[in-house]
Amino acid sequence: MNVAFFWSKHFLTNRIILWCLFWFNLLGTIYGYIWYGPQLRYTYENSPVWQLVFVPDSPTASLFFTIAVLFLLYPPVRSKFMIGLRKIVEGLAVITSVKYGIWAVAIIFAGAAQGNMLVWQDWMLVASHTAMAVEALLFVRFFSFGTGALVIGLLWTLLNDTVDYTFHVFPTLPGVLMDDLAAVRNFTFGLTIFSFVCGYAALRAARAIRQRK
Repeated sequence: MNVAFFWSKHFLTNRIILWCLFWFNLLGTIYGYIWYGPQLRYTYENSPVWQLVFVPDSPTASLFFTIAVLFLLYPPVRSKFMIGLRKIVEGLAVITSVKYGIWAVAIIFAGAAQGNMLVWQDWMLVASHTAMAVEALLFVRFFSFGTGALVIGLLWTLLNDTVDYTFHVFPTLPGVLMDDLAAVRNFTFGLTIFSFVCGYAALRAARAIRQRK
């Protein structure tokens, strides 16, 4: 069997594959929110409640992708509101999954480079977050969103970055990186822009492929 088959529309949009992706991402989302539990409790007890939504970054990204996959399984065909909501969720899923997928891997290895000991959970997070970024870009060609939804995703993610590093609700960092917080912040904002560019490039490529057919 040709390896390219595993990247094909026929394979990736098969309902069995889509259901596997849905459950994999849903379980990862649940695990992520549990992992953020202590920080969510601390934020709830010590900060304004509105900041809670900005605390769990990666789980929210995987939640967006989970919902986007559900829309592939059950596309809204009559409601303009649901069609618009689908596009926004897809745009958010692409930008946030690429951004936080890369961010988590980079932070784990940056901590290791400064002496932080890697444990099996770190390698699990590296694998799962790499998959987040890859699957988001793979599925751009099957999503229905356009540039406008991608811009909404960019603005939301920049707002999230601003709240994270203004009110100190950013994800827990390896202790060895706390003295590099300014560099982490700058990397985070830069990665948001990079993720938008990647999503836009993937969107343009998907449109070009459709036009050739």
